[in-house]
Amino acid sequence: MGGRVSERSTRESRRLAAQQARLARERRRRRLRLAAWGGAALVVAGAGLGIGLGVAGSSSGSAPVAAPSGSYQALSTLGGLAAAPSPGSGGPENVPVPAAPALAGTAASTAGQAVDGIGCQTSEQTLFHIHTHLTIFVNGQQRQVPAGIGIPAAAATQTPAGPFVDSGRCFYWLHTHAADGIIHIESPVKRTYTLGEFFDEWGQPLSAGQAGPARGKVTVIVNGQVFNGSPRDAPLGSHENLQLEVGTPLVAPETINWSATGL
Repeated sequence: MGGRVSERSTRESRRLAAQQARLARERRRRRLRLAAWGGAALVVAGAGLGIGLGVAGSSSGSAPVAAPSGSYQALSTLGGLAAAPSPGSGGPENVPVPAAPALAGTAASTAGQAVDGIGCQTSEQTLFHIHTHLTIFVNGQQRQVPAGIGIPAAAATQTPAGPFVDSGRCFYWLHTHAADGIIHIESPVKRTYTLGEFFDEWGQPLSAGQAGPARGKVTVIVNGQVFNGSPRDAPLGSHENLQLEVGTPLVAPETINWSATGL
């Protein structure tokens, strides 16, 4: 009996050690990405800064990403679209940070309690680790997705490319490190998360007629296709370009060059 208990204890110790090593590697890679900005000039155009403006599936230097399964329509069903604005300056994740006000601030109400079954751990979970880019327009004007969503008591490190939130009381499985629209999905379970769950963590309403404080018809574009369901049900997929528009005019979707981000 004592031998079996000892064997189980050894296996558990090895499992915990492997998990800690994996988390350490993730932290080390993130620190290296941040440090790299200290010795390199920002590249605002070309391969260094990846955001394309236009229609479905187009990107600068990367293959189109297929929309996830579900109910979608062609972008052409929206009619004429306004041209997307020029991208802002590159941020610490090598993604443009919009020169625009935030849609809403981060909410003190999500202070560590579970939200929609999504927990908040003291370390980031990496069993399931993907990234989605979210762009928001209100009546044709861009809005920022702020840094620190899903990171209570967020604290930022200043980098040459701007602030990067790298610590806080805990990390929800959906969170943002910078004001560039990159949603980090870092979860202990592999499943599909949704835009509604992200907004719930943000502490902001999302429906067919409202996104945060903005009211009007809500249109969701996923990888250049129009999502037909409730905005809350829009999936957060790997290397997905997701655009949320409130009101009109509607703006042509932006597309991130994911290969430039290292994410």
